[in-house]
Amino acid sequence: MIPFLWVCCGGALGSGARYLVGTGAAAAFGQGFPFGTLIVNLVGSFLISLVMRLATTTGLVPGQVRLFLTTGVLGGFTTYSSFNYETLRLLDDGNWGTAAINLGGTVIGCLLAGLAGLKVADLVSAWTG
Repeated sequence: MIPFLWVCCGGALGSGARYLVGTGAAAAFGQGFPFGTLIVNLVGSFLISLVMRLATTTGLVPGQVRLFLTTGVLGGFTTYSSFNYETLRLLDDGNWGTAAINLGGTVIGCLLAGLAGLKVADLVSAWTG
């Protein structure tokens, strides 16, 4: 029961953070492109890679903390379903170029962000190991 509560609490924090990033990005950059979703997916890809690498290769992220951060916080923070809907909406509206930028930016950007998270985790691991 306790792991379930940690995931729920983390999910609430992640969802709240996603809301703040989304509204902040819309205010800063406008609503013509889903910058908030792209930002949370890039940041989330980096952070989940970082946390998981540290959790699996060092003792820096204990199991309960990993569960809270990855399944909870980052599960609530990242937004694949929003990305999917927003891309489909752009396609429906005939904004093929913008949809392609969103698709490429998310898929390639998140892969690169994930790789960066793994590399940072390896550096942290080397410094602490």
